[in-house]
Amino acid sequence: MAKVVDITDRLDFDGNPYIRVKDVEVEVNADAATMLKVMGVLSRDDNMGTKEVLDLYGLMFSRGERKKIDAMGLSFKDFTKLVYTAIGLVNGEEDSQGEQ
Repeated sequence: MAKVVDITDRLDFDGNPYIRVKDVEVEVNADAATMLKVMGVLSRDDNMGTKEVLDLYGLMFSRGERKKIDAMGLSFKDFTKLVYTAIGLVNGEEDSQGEQ
């Protein structure tokens, strides 16, 4: 019989994290496939531009969550902080405050 290793008790099944902005909570996609894509975008270049930030935004937030975010009318600075906070959350940086 083949060896079976059960790692269930070592895994985290809490689901996706959320970020709260004022009274709005937005869900961050934290599944492995999405995060591998995010890591690919982040590894392209140390100098993140507008295109990369928008690519990450499209990967990490579903269409419904993006509608909520767009409705907030955030400045680009605040929008970028939101995206970087999401990256920190899914990378396990629990205390991420949106800093680059």
